Amino acid sequence: MAEEKAGGWLSRLTKGLKKSANALSDGVTGIFTKAKLDDETLEELEDLLITSDLGAAAAASITEEIAKTRYDKEVSPEEIRGALADAVAAILEPVARPLDVECGKRPHVILMTGVNGSGKTTTIGKLAAQFAARGKRVMLAAGDTFRAAAIEQLEVWGARVGVPVVKAAQGADPASVAYAAMDRALGENIDILIIDTAGRLQNRRELMDELAKVVRVIGKKLDGAPHDTLLVLDATTGQNALRQVEVFQDVADISGLVMTKLDGSAKGGVLVACAERFKLPVHSLGVGEGIEDLQPFRARDFARALVGLEESV
Repeated sequence: MAEEKAGGWLSRLTKGLKKSANALSDGVTGIFTKAKLDDETLEELEDLLITSDLGAAAAASITEEIAKTRYDKEVSPEEIRGALADAVAAILEPVARPLDVECGKRPHVILMTGVNGSGKTTTIGKLAAQFAARGKRVMLAAGDTFRAAAIEQLEVWGARVGVPVVKAAQGADPASVAYAAMDRALGENIDILIIDTAGRLQNRRELMDELAKVVRVIGKKLDGAPHDTLLVLDATTGQNALRQVEVFQDVADISGLVMTKLDGSAKGGVLVACAERFKLPVHSLGVGEGIEDLQPFRARDFARALVGLEESV
C-alpha cells in the first residue's frame, strides 16, 4: 500500500512539473545532441538553468559540478539530464526535512504566512486533515481578518476535517484572534494549533508590522511559540519567491517552506534557487487540490521530475 501511494504521488509530481521539465529537457537536447561538454556548451547549459528559474548561483555550482568529470568529453542529452538530477538533488537533500510536530510542547503552534493567492489557507486545511488522521487534536485560527472569504474558507476546512476554528468578525485585530486561539488551545489540551495570517504583500510595511505583532503575542502566551513559522510559496511566481522569502524571514523568522501550485507552473526550478540561497527546510509540496496532493518533500524525486526523468531510483 505504501509503495502504491508513493508511486501515485511520484506520478502526480512528475505531471505537476511537466512544464518545467519540458523546458529543461528540450533545452538540454538542443545543446547536447552530438556535442562535447566544452566552454560553449557549459555556458549554454548555465544560461538554460538560469532561464529555468534555478538562479545564477545554483546554475553556476551545478555546471561546475558536471564539468568536473565530463569536461571535453562527448555527452548525450540523457547523460546530462542524469547528471543534472544528481546535482540538483545534492543541493536539495540538506533542506528536505519533514515537518516535526513532536517537540514536546502542547499545543505545537504553527504560524502560516504568505501572500494572497499562494494557497496558504488550502495548505492549512490539508495539514489539519493529515494531522487529524494521525490522531492529533487540531485547532485552526482564522487570523486573516482582512478578508471575509478567508475566514469562511477556513471554516469550510474546519467542518470538512472535523476540527474547531477560532475566528472573529472581519476587520478584527489579528493578534487578538491569535491570543484567543492560544488561550483556548491551552485550555482544551490541543495538540496542534495552526494560525492563518493575512496574505500580506511584502511591500506593505504596515501589514508586515501587524504580522510581527501576531508573532510577539503568540510568544508571550506560550514560551517558544510559534514552534514553526511556515511560508507558503506559489511556484508560479518564479523568481519573486526569493524576495518573498527574504522579507518574510526578516519579519517573522521563517522556519520552513511549503511550495504549492507546481501543477500549474513552468517555474518549479525556483525551489532550487530558494534552497541554494536560504538553506531553509522545505517541508512539503503541493501539486493539486486534493488532500493527498500535499506531500512531504523528497529531494531526489523532485530533482528527477524537474529534469524529466520519471522513474525514481
